[in-house]
Amino acid sequence: MTLDALPLRGKTALVTGAGRNIGRAIALALARLGAGVAVNVRASLHEGQAVVDEITALGGTALLVRADVTDRAQVDRMIAAVTTRFGGLDILVNNAAVRHESPFEALSYADWRAAFAVCVDGAFHCTQAARPWLIRSAAGAVVNIGGLTASTGAAERAHVVAAKAALGGLTRALAHDFAPFGVTVNCVAPGMVDTLREVGSATARPLHHASRKNLLQRRGHPDEIAAAVAWLAGGGGRFTTGQTLHINGGAYLGH
Repeated sequence: MTLDALPLRGKTALVTGAGRNIGRAIALALARLGAGVAVNVRASLHEGQAVVDEITALGGTALLVRADVTDRAQVDRMIAAVTTRFGGLDILVNNAAVRHESPFEALSYADWRAAFAVCVDGAFHCTQAARPWLIRSAAGAVVNIGGLTASTGAAERAHVVAAKAALGGLTRALAHDFAPFGVTVNCVAPGMVDTLREVGSATARPLHHASRKNLLQRRGHPDEIAAAVAWLAGGGGRFTTGQTLHINGGAYLGH
């Protein structure tokens, strides 16, 4: 594919929680399609810079932006930095999340609120702050990253399941609000993906991974989730909005 044929050439994307795993894969996928990519991290600057370096090595353009998505002032500064650097913002991927497990009886209210603060409040802050730029784009797109258990439930994940389910509701609501401007809003819900999980923000071996199976009898790869995001963000997804796209190897049909 020549540079001029890249489908996202001239577009700018912001991916939150992009230092590792699915976020990293999404940032790289969008860069390979020609988008300038803002790589957001909260604290892992070395990981974020590694993603920026990977994109640069591919011949792409990237910017590292540090911000806690639960803090509106930091989000506003991040959006300002991105739009100053690239001149606009066309694609927003709300990927930042916390996914650690806890028995419900031991789940603290602070951890309950933290899940909503990152997954739901973070998406709210980033999308609202990005709105003026998204509606100026000729092809604005918001992609929220949900999860399999938002639909199935799972033990010891009440806070995560509830937050991801709320993110699905936010997706459908915003699809209505953004439709008059031609901006699509969708959710990609991965299921059982091989990722490296940082202790504190996620459980290394989720309980539901041990018991749940899918038709393809394997874990997904972050690149397979990224491909779905790239499709929704690009020309192929322009008539798709308010949807949740389940990428889980047929987990709903497994035994």
